[in-house]
Formats: sequence, structure tokens, C-alpha cells
Amino acid sequence: MAEVKSIKTRTQRAAETRGRILDAARELFITNGYGATNLQEVADRATVAIQTIYFVFGNKRKLLKELVDVTIAGDDESITTMDRPWFREALASETAEALLRAYVRGVGEVLHRVAAITDMVATAVASDAEIAQLWPDGERPRLQVQTIVAEAIVTKPGARADVTAEAAADILFALLSPALYLLFVRERGWSTERWQQWTFDTLRAQLCAP
Repeated sequence: MAEVKSIKTRTQRAAETRGRILDAARELFITNGYGATNLQEVADRATVAIQTIYFVFGNKRKLLKELVDVTIAGDDESITTMDRPWFREALASETAEALLRAYVRGVGEVLHRVAAITDMVATAVASDAEIAQLWPDGERPRLQVQTIVAEAIVTKPGARADVTAEAAADILFALLSPALYLLFVRERGWSTERWQQWTFDTLRAQLCAP
């Protein structure tokens, strides 16, 4: 029992250390910029040795990728979007309208988190060509997620009979894009709630029967 408790304690401490490093990196990358921040500064902010960052993440680029992935997910669990409880619950909705409402709410939460780091990541990619290679599939994973949702929607009661899954995926891909979210919320000053309601209403008109 003592050995098991010791393992749990070490695991918890490792998770806490990882979290402190990610928090420190987020603060410094956003405030000072990715390029202007060095790992020693991150280590100092996280109160760890710089060797710990190299051991946990490998290098600065991988630290950035992990920061982006954690921001999208909302936590440090290695669970894909399709396996997230909120996503599965949305797909299990009884009607097309209920699915859309739950899905837009979940995506809105993701986009709200991502909005804070979007400019920083874009600047990092522009200044370091190797960073873009951290996401070799580009927008393909997002389209795959929208396709899964679209295929579920068209099978639900209340879905428009004249909209194919492929067309539905394209509509979801466009209206739930980070770029459109930022246009409304940051550029035009919409609240996340207003964006969510407008997006749901628009998708409902496009994908649900009158």
C-alpha cells in the first residue's frame, strides 16, 4: 500500500509540475510573444529547473504544441475530441436540433479558450517555419470532426431531408471556424453567448426542417 501511495504521489506531483510549466508558458507566450520568451524564463515563472522542461516536453516547439493541445481540450487528459463526454453526449441527442444546440455550446467553449492564444500561435508560425510542421494535417482533423457530427445530424428526427452529410459538414466547418468566431467576438465585440445563439439559429435554419 505504501508503494502504491508513493506512486500516486509522484504522479500527482508530475502532473502539478506539468501544469505549472504550461501555465507559465501560456502567460509568457501571450504577454511577451513566443519568439521573445526563452525557456529559462518559463522555468523561473514555473519555479522549476530548465532541465525539467526539457525532460517533460523536449523543447520549446513541443511545449508550444502541448500548450495548444491542452488549450483546445480544456485539460491535460490525452482524450480526443470525439471521445470527450460533451461530444458524445451531443451525438447522442434525440433530435437534430438538440444535437446542434449541445454541439454549438461545446464548440463555443473550445473557441473561447483558443481565442486567447490565436494571435500568439499565428505569430509563432510566421516566425518559425518548423512550428507549422507540428500540425502537418492542418485543418483536416477539424473537418473530420465536423463530418462525424454532420453524419449524425442527418440521421436524427428533424433534420432537413434535402441536405446531405457532406453539405452539412461544409456548413459546420465554415460557421464553427475559429476565424468566424474571432470576427464576431473580438472584432465586432459580440459576447460568446450572442455568438452561440446566432450560430445555433443559423445552423438550425440550414440543417433542420422548418
